[in-house]
Amino acid sequence: MVWTVYILECSDRTLYTGISPKVEQRIANHEKGKGARYTKGRGPFTLVYTEQKETKGEALKREREIKSLRRKEKLALISESPKPKGR
Repeated sequence: MVWTVYILECSDRTLYTGISPKVEQRIANHEKGKGARYTKGRGPFTLVYTEQKETKGEALKREREIKSLRRKEKLALISESPKPKGR
């Protein structure tokens, strides 16, 4: 199963990083307020970054790496990557 590491831009311009094997379904859950506690009330969301990983462990490791970046570094990562498909 392929896992996706993703970054959402929230309506308040903050960034949220997560992982999921089904990104579109996960974002829909965020939109409904059933996603992470952080995203509750911060929608609508824009998917600004995705990265595919072969295992959940690899995705979790990459998620931690991205979450440890400063906002400026995350924005650079987003601007250097191709635009995600979908949302």
